[in-house]
Amino acid sequence: MRIRVVTPVTASEFSEGAQAIRDILAAARSDDHVDHVQIERGPASIENEYEEAMAVPDTLRCIVEAERDGVDGVVINCMGDPGLYAARQLVSIPVVGPYQAAGHMACTLGHRFSVVTVVDSVVPMFWDRAAVYGFRPSLASVRVVDIAVLDLEANRDRMTDRIVEEATVAVREDGADTIVFGCTGMAGVAQRVAERLSARGLDVPVIDPAPAALKLCELLVEMRWSQSRRAFPTPGPKAMPGYPDLVAFPRAGR
Repeated sequence: MRIRVVTPVTASEFSEGAQAIRDILAAARSDDHVDHVQIERGPASIENEYEEAMAVPDTLRCIVEAERDGVDGVVINCMGDPGLYAARQLVSIPVVGPYQAAGHMACTLGHRFSVVTVVDSVVPMFWDRAAVYGFRPSLASVRVVDIAVLDLEANRDRMTDRIVEEATVAVREDGADTIVFGCTGMAGVAQRVAERLSARGLDVPVIDPAPAALKLCELLVEMRWSQSRRAFPTPGPKAMPGYPDLVAFPRAGR
């Protein structure tokens, strides 16, 4: 199967060579072909609703292009899931968002989960998305490590230390029984965090959302499942000056 990871930010810290990107791609099955693209127009990183909105148009372009290239499924590489529902309306291949995927997995593995994320400005986004996705009653808390998205790559040891500290508080004080990373830039340290929590007597699952989304995408492709047209109806043709790549229907012969 062919899966494309679309990163909806422009910073070089999330280019193909970044450690977090390598860790995400490494989660793929050996018989998969997984590639990675970044948007060309939009924010360097996403830490608020404004930046997320600015990332959506080019993210949608990349996803439409993926279907035209014959890709079987797409993962949006950001915990805000920017453009997720819009993308599902535009293409017939499955599109997976890390937060939706990881949140539902957390609800399968436990009863209450906490998100450990980057900075305070993204906290409201996680509560809002949880309500839309239907798992807000299971969200125990959203805690922050106070490291900006663009500083994660250069501070991975400090990032790991801060995740462990905030996850410890989430379990002991907030009642969480599962931890979800709140940024796909945290990829690759879930096992290390889980081991350090276990050493403190806290045996809880730790979910790395981008690899989780990739594995879910593999399952959807393998099972030949994609989004419901009742839930995500195809938009009709309409003039949209400035966005010629997003209004061509029907879809890629699928």
